Parts: sequence; C-alpha cells; structure tokens
Amino acid sequence: MQATIETISTLERRLKVSLPMQEVDSEVDNRLRRMARTVRMHGFRPGKVPFKLVEKQYGGQIRQEVLGDILQKSFGEAIRQKNLRVAGYPRFEANQEAGGQGNFEYNATFEVYPEVKLGAMENVEIKRPAVNVGDPEVDKTIEILRKQRASYLPVEREAQKGDRVLLDFEGKREGAPFEGGVGKDHMVLVGENRYLADFEANVVGVAKGQSKQFELTFPADYHAPDLAGKPVVFDIQVKEVAQTVLPEVDAEFAKQLGIADGDVARLREDVRANLQREVSRRIQARVKDQVMKSLHDTSEIEVPKSLVEMEVDRLRNEMTENLRSRGGEAPAELPKELFETEAKRRVALGLIIAELVRVQDLQAKPEQLKEIVAEHAQSYEKPEEVVRWYYQSQERLREVESLALENNVVSWVLGASKVEDVPTDFDELMGNRT
Repeated sequence: MQATIETISTLERRLKVSLPMQEVDSEVDNRLRRMARTVRMHGFRPGKVPFKLVEKQYGGQIRQEVLGDILQKSFGEAIRQKNLRVAGYPRFEANQEAGGQGNFEYNATFEVYPEVKLGAMENVEIKRPAVNVGDPEVDKTIEILRKQRASYLPVEREAQKGDRVLLDFEGKREGAPFEGGVGKDHMVLVGENRYLADFEANVVGVAKGQSKQFELTFPADYHAPDLAGKPVVFDIQVKEVAQTVLPEVDAEFAKQLGIADGDVARLREDVRANLQREVSRRIQARVKDQVMKSLHDTSEIEVPKSLVEMEVDRLRNEMTENLRSRGGEAPAELPKELFETEAKRRVALGLIIAELVRVQDLQAKPEQLKEIVAEHAQSYEKPEEVVRWYYQSQERLREVESLALENNVVSWVLGASKVEDVPTDFDELMGNRT
C-alpha cells in the first residue's frame, strides 16, 4: 500500500491511497469460492453450482463489498502510519480502477483534531452566589406546599383576590373573535398571574351568575405577534366563585408530605434540607456556567467543521423529537442556521475540556462516581434501589462519569481563578421573582 498526505488547510487533509488490484481480485475470488460451497440456485444442488454462474450472479455485489472493506481497512492503517487523529467522518472518492496501472486508488478528505491552547485562569473572575436558607425560606416553601393542597369552598359573594373563579370568556379585536380568545369553564386563580394581570383584575368584584365586559391591551412582548400591544374587548360570564381554603400546618399535613409520625418539626427539617440541596445545585449550575464560559473565552481553538455539522444534526434531531413529544408539528427539516452558534460552542468546549483533563490529569475516580450516585439517590424513598439501578448500566455510569469529570474541571478552574462569594437573595436564585 502506498499512502501520501496533502495539507489542504489548517485542519483539512487529503489522503491518497494506492493498492495493487491483485489484492482486490484475490479477495473477491476467495469470497466467491466460499459462497459457491453453500449458495442455492435453481436447477443445482447446494454446493454444486458452477463457479462461473456464481461469479456472474454475485460478482458485482461481492466486488463492491470487498472494495468497501479494503477501503476502510487501508484508511485505518494509513492514518495510523501518518499518526493522524481524524475528526468527524472522512469523505471518500474512488478513482477509476487505475486504468492500465493495475492499482486501486482512492482519495479520503477529512479534518484532524485541532491544537488547543488553553487560556490562563489567573485573571478570570468567578462570582459564586452565597445564599442563606433560614426560617423565612422554610416558611415560604411550606406556604407553597399549602397552596398546592388547597381546597375550594363555593361562596355567594363577589370574587376577591385569592379566590378561584369558574368562568367563560370571549375576546374580540376590532369586533371580530381572535384565535385563542374563547374559553369555556376556565378556572382562574385570582392574583396568581396565570392570566394577564389586567384580565385577573377585572374578574375581581364579579359574582356567580354575573357578566362583565372590559377592555385591555395585550403587552408589547406578548407571544402572539398579531396581538402584541393591541387593544381587545373581553366578555366574561362567572359560573362560580370559590374561596381558597389552605390546610393547617399540623400532624395530618405533615403525614401527607411523607412524615410518618406527623412531627411538624421534622417536616420543617426535611423542607430545609431539600431547600439546601436545591440551593447548592443552583449555585453549582451558575458557577459551572461561568467556568465553561471562561474556558471558552480564554482558550484558542479552531473548531473542525465536520464536528460542528454533526452537532448541528444532533441538536436539530433533538429539537424535532422534543416538538413531536409535546404534540407539536416540526418542519420537515429545521434550518441548520438555528443551531450553528450553539453547536460550535459545544464542540469547542468539548475539545477544550478534553485537553484540560489530559493536561491536568482530571479523570473521574471510582469514589467520585460512588459519591455522586449516593447523593442523587438521597432524594428517593429507597436510595439503595436507585444506587443499584445506576450500577446495572454502563451507559448510566458513563453519564455519572461525565458529571464527575465536569465537577473536576470546575474545581480546578475555581482553584486557579479569582472567586468572589456574592450575597444573593433566595428568591432571585430560585427564580421566584416576578
């Protein structure tokens, strides 16, 4: 085999391989003779079909198979000889069977993995949220749990903030109904901001059996462009007004939330522990985002186009499947431009992280996997079963290993950069601000 390499650009290479055609012919002949021992053909017993008939019937197919196998094998040997790391999939172009030269020749065009120049972390600033989980945060969470278990008592009075109102509505724009503007038997929790604020405000003061007409203007950033910033008129008919009744925080309430003996103090301890875990998770996520951004922004790398294209396809397929799983209709093929920026960022980060792991020896250790699995299992009723579930699958363990590796990268960057603990409001961290 003869192999020559040509540099097309910084990352792109073209490999030319030439093989004696005798090698191809010999392998084709061997396979056809093996086939002749068992092939079935009308008018002949198995194993008695004349070789010439087997060759005529299957020769073309076998030759294509042999050429494909030799191509893959010789390409692998050639890149090992040239010490190349191929990124993505090569593009093969077979030449004519070396007219008169007795050779099989092909070209393989591909990209190689780039050199990664890791950035210096000394001047990178990471702001780590510092959040206190105290009694006020526990009280807020218990109040949310009470609302989730609320009951509703029908009342014969006008609706107030906090009531649940059953109503029909019809909206019109310039005297004509608009899409999504009609609803039957809708439940409106007044003051919960699940509907437009002006809509809920106009429900206040209307009693069962009453109707009301009012005008409101949709917000300028409303998700439906044809309604954004436009005035409309709504007619509502109230069918029921129900007062919200929250459960008392007592032994029965605690039992409903999994505290077998109904101990309210233990309930509060559990709520505090769960909040602390969630706070820690969100802090880690924010820090990780900053770390990944700093690695991306400070490192120098030319990203292989082939890897970006592969990631674009993956992201596109993922979004298509997500749309379909939600009952939506996805276009036949989403434009790749929607995903190129994110795909390029992800590919670059993956290569940067891999290089950092190699240089700093940040591979995940078995004890780290065990710790992550145990921590995740804590939030389940039977943690030991969750642990077994993880260790029953190599694929699930690889996901845990990837998380451990990312944790190692984050820890290393935090140790090499400037970290500032920034006091942060609990509600802001949890996304509860409206």
